[in-house]
This record gives sequence, structure tokens and C-alpha cells, in this order.
Amino acid sequence: MRFSLHFNRLDGAAAAAADLETSMNFKRLLTGRPIVACAGSIGAVGALAGVLLLADVRAGYAADQFPFDRELLLDAAPMQPVKRVPILTVAPDGNATIDLWCRTVRASVQLSDSAIRVEPGPLPENLPQYMSAGQCTSQRMQADADMLAALAQVTAWRKQGRAVVLAGPTTLRFRPSDH
Repeated sequence: MRFSLHFNRLDGAAAAAADLETSMNFKRLLTGRPIVACAGSIGAVGALAGVLLLADVRAGYAADQFPFDRELLLDAAPMQPVKRVPILTVAPDGNATIDLWCRTVRASVQLSDSAIRVEPGPLPENLPQYMSAGQCTSQRMQADADMLAALAQVTAWRKQGRAVVLAGPTTLRFRPSDH
């Protein structure tokens, strides 16, 4: 049995589509940008178009955004007798609240792509009204001061999965609250 291939001549629109100069067409859209397909061999122009396309798609994925207006819990074990862990909440305007082991402090946060600067306010003298006797031990009060000092020294931030990592002399890892 003999096989043969038959090529029919293309007329009209089919010939124009097959023409090498007009072979670029839009196949589909990805994130609002056309992906270009080239008929025939991929030469230098095709390779350059592919590189530019990948760069364009990569630029479409914005750098990880800081999770504003989310409660970020310090990834640490609670200090007994209370289950409370420090919580950082940053508003888009840079105003922040830092709930420490015992006390709460207001702060100012300045963010850029990967840099961060935290300027905490002073620790309040009075303990929160909702803390019962014995909850704010001297160990927890010292941990408040240590946490504020660590936050004041962070210089960089990054997302690591869902967590936010603040880097400085001490690395602090926060995870978004599930509540």
C-alpha cells in the first residue's frame, strides 16, 4: 500500500494567513495581553518576541503586596498563663497597632518594595484594663520591651508563603490571623 501526501493550493484568506509576513496572529489572551504565535520556524524575531512576552507576563505579576489591615500574629509560642501573642496591624497610611505580650503600642510604619521601617511609640505605663491580676508578669513586661526594640531595628520585609518576615538583627515571622 502506498501513501502519498497531497497539498492543495490555498486561495484567498487561507493564502494570506499562510503568508509568512502575515503569519503572526493572536491565539488567546493571558492577563489582558496577547500571546503571539508565529507560523513557520522561530527565528531571532520569534525568539525575541517570546522573551518580551515572558517579560511582559512576569511584569504583570505585581510584587507581593504587604497585607495591610490584616492582623499579623507573631509566629511564637504563647507565654503562659495567657495565650496572647504579639499582633501587628498596619493600615495603608502607615499607622500601625502593635499588641505586645501585655500592652498595646501605636506605631508608624514606612514601607517600600522590600524595605520597612517601624517607629513604635513609647510603652504605656498602665496595663490594659482587661488584663487580670498575674497575667502581666515581669517576664512578659520585659518581652514587650524586647519586642519593641526588635521591631524598631527591622530594615527589610518579604512574603514567605502567607507569612510576612521582618528582617533585622532579629528575624520576626508573622502569619495572618485566621479569624
